[in-house]
Amino acid sequence: MINKRRTYILKLSKHNEKKEKEFELNFQQSLTTAERFEMMFYMSNLMKEMLLKNGYRKPFEIIKRT
Repeated sequence: MINKRRTYILKLSKHNEKKEKEFELNFQQSLTTAERFEMMFYMSNLMKEMLLKNGYRKPFEIIKRT
C-alpha cells in the first residue's frame, strides 16, 4: 500500500504569526500520534547530527558537564 501524503504549504502576502500558529496546529492535528512521534524523533536526530557536524560535543557529554 502506498502512503500518499498531502502537502501543506502556507502562503501569506506578509508576516502573520497568528495564522502561522493556526496553520501549524491544524497540520499537527491532521497527523496521527505515531506520525507525530516519528516526526519528533526525525527532527531530534537531525538536530543532533547538525550539532555534531558543527563541532559541538555529544548531547550526553554536555548534560554530564552541567
